[in-house]
Amino acid sequence: MVLLRRLLDIEGSESIDKQPLSNGDVYIGSFKGTVPHGKGKYIWCDGTVYEGDWEEGNITGKGQILWSSGAMYEGDFSGGYLHGIGTFTGLDGSEYRGAWRMNIQHGLGRKRYSNLDVYEGSWKEGMNEGCGRYSWNSGNMYIGNWKGGKMCGRGVMKWENGDVFDGFWLNGLRHGSGVYRFADGGYYFGMWSMGLKDGKGTFYPAGTKHPSLRKWGSSISCDGIGRNLLSHGSSINSEEVRVPKPNVLGSLSKKMSISRISRDPGRLSQGNALLDEKWSLCNPAGEFIYREPCMSRTSEEGQSGVQNNSTVVYEREYLQGVLKNEKVRGTEPSRKTKQRNKFHVKGVKRKSCVDIFKGQRSYYLMLNLQLGIRYTVGKITPVPMREVRDSDFGDRARIRMYFPRKGSQFTPPHYSIDFYWKDYCPMVFRNLREMFRLDAAEYMMSICGDDGLRELSSPGKSGSIFYLSHDDRFVIKTLKKFELKTLLQMLPNYYSHVGEYENTLITKFFGVHRIKVRGGRKVRFVVMGNMFCTELRIHSRYDLKGSTQGRYTDEDKVGENTTLKDLDLEYEFLMDKLLRKSLFKQLSLDCRFLESQQIIDYSLLLGLHFRAPEQLRAILEPPATMLNDAGLPADGINSQGHPLIPPTGLILVTHEPGFVSTAPGPHIRGNTLKAYSHGEKEVDLLLPGTGRLRVQLGVNMPAQASHKLMQDEEVDTSEIELFEVCDVVLYMGIIDVLQEYNVKKKVEHACKSLKFDPLSISAVEPQLYAKRFLNFLHKVFPEQP
Repeated sequence: MVLLRRLLDIEGSESIDKQPLSNGDVYIGSFKGTVPHGKGKYIWCDGTVYEGDWEEGNITGKGQILWSSGAMYEGDFSGGYLHGIGTFTGLDGSEYRGAWRMNIQHGLGRKRYSNLDVYEGSWKEGMNEGCGRYSWNSGNMYIGNWKGGKMCGRGVMKWENGDVFDGFWLNGLRHGSGVYRFADGGYYFGMWSMGLKDGKGTFYPAGTKHPSLRKWGSSISCDGIGRNLLSHGSSINSEEVRVPKPNVLGSLSKKMSISRISRDPGRLSQGNALLDEKWSLCNPAGEFIYREPCMSRTSEEGQSGVQNNSTVVYEREYLQGVLKNEKVRGTEPSRKTKQRNKFHVKGVKRKSCVDIFKGQRSYYLMLNLQLGIRYTVGKITPVPMREVRDSDFGDRARIRMYFPRKGSQFTPPHYSIDFYWKDYCPMVFRNLREMFRLDAAEYMMSICGDDGLRELSSPGKSGSIFYLSHDDRFVIKTLKKFELKTLLQMLPNYYSHVGEYENTLITKFFGVHRIKVRGGRKVRFVVMGNMFCTELRIHSRYDLKGSTQGRYTDEDKVGENTTLKDLDLEYEFLMDKLLRKSLFKQLSLDCRFLESQQIIDYSLLLGLHFRAPEQLRAILEPPATMLNDAGLPADGINSQGHPLIPPTGLILVTHEPGFVSTAPGPHIRGNTLKAYSHGEKEVDLLLPGTGRLRVQLGVNMPAQASHKLMQDEEVDTSEIELFEVCDVVLYMGIIDVLQEYNVKKKVEHACKSLKFDPLSISAVEPQLYAKRFLNFLHKVFPEQP
């Protein structure tokens, strides 16, 4: 802050006086020496007036400033800035009352906009961020999380007509899981993507018994939105503070410029986040969703004439707002289900390899992992890049460190428990990360950043625990001792294989680590690339081995994120001739490598993103944004009155590097594929209304999914499939590559062969496994006639 003594031509001790300044401004008030101090009034030559406290030439304390434009602020000041608690009234009639930091709204505050909309809640650097309530003048209301001035995360939207949505939001749109309650008593439990129903859901007509909403709502908190669901929130544009800028001269007036109120950067301030009023906004679902036991079907769900007290519910699957199929079922359990429940025996819970970490100790495990990776990557990154040597794969190629809670000469203090850390083959994995084009700093930030890791809700069949980085780029899996041994044994050949074939579909490994808690067991981890790291929603997941024995999923256990198996797959996929050729060429190379390492039990993890026919998407349910004050869907008509109907769902265009995303991630390495249908040129995938994606092996691969009836499959008359063929974007990779065909697997093969067809079981010798695996995939991706 520049002191006013630079502007004053007076001398003397503390006094009260009226002094005109050389620049035409006027100060009336107390002085301390030659500078204003105490109470005083400052009048700029343009008519702007400040009256209040001064401290040695700085505007500090309580005061009021009235700009020549008519805008006004009354409240706390510090060092010439609006800082503390105060009320700002704009020229347009808007009013903000709450916390400020360095001329910017920061903390808790309430703003009434010129159109009479009201927001009250948390602010950060002039934007709505955190928990807050926004009330439209039309009567609509949103309570929930915000980010960057937009609704983002868990929140509840209540429309003036009585409809309520409780779920997740992103960029002002419903995005993720949620419950839509209709004004007449119906409920829809399902998934949304960018404002459109996308995925499986269940509609309960008015009067039908539905699942407990209290149980659904209590499963997610407002602070840790979507950690277990792997879905994100949403948001609505919020008006920034825009007030007239006075033409004020002098260094002091520049600091008080209104434009800086909306522009100056500020850092998070905890001390000034208090208001006279107290808001309790941490449970957005509490106010609306639980008040009434029922609501109902509107035009959004179609007209079926279902009466109250209905015993019928509708299981539906949507693709970008278009109904793909519908199955009608009763709410009463079937006779078969009742019988199954009657004789149900509770299975023995499989122990996890990290059962020692329960409750808070699970948090300690994640914290230990982050501390260790940060230490290892920070230690190995400065080492000059070089080719790996045989010694880099040896038993002595380890980094070991003890992390006491109080810290040491080499480790920082931390809030976890004491632990021992071991990093395996650090130079090898450092080179692998370089080979996969991962920046060391971004790798650390992704795994070790403040947002932390997310534990997946259900461990796999092996009992392993999976964690996901906050940006979905990396998967961390706990390993058993034999899996670690297999990985280290095959690591030299794996390193050579992925170095030679950059389009390999085999899991990308980025690091292997071990944690030993003092007095506890050892927990081993591997960091891998997430094959489903994409902005597109993965509607279905399949784990395909090529075997048939036990390769199906019990219908009662199928959920939104269930990974299905071979016998559950009801599609075959037709793709471009050249794309298919590239796929099977690499699959053959990868299977040959795994066969040479005596590996079995691997599978193709296949993710499907379905695209609805564009002519149906545009007409039936266009994106519902919150930018109109009613918060209701648009009508799908452009300004000329013509329907917005793109010609097709998937379009291949010539690859142009400048037009596709180059964001770093597990898919950044790999060639752009060539398409036969596009003159054997490298291609990008254009998704109307979504974006442009680079087509790589196993990433963003376009195909056409054709629904097929199995030979002995009965047609369910209660289920309606609205279209049998649709466009699909494929994501795939080979996973579970750490099971050797050892003595245990040979015994398993011999025992199961006595009961089942030897060719149908998973445990077979590696050569037969690879052959059967490829033969099965040829049926899944048949060659076009």
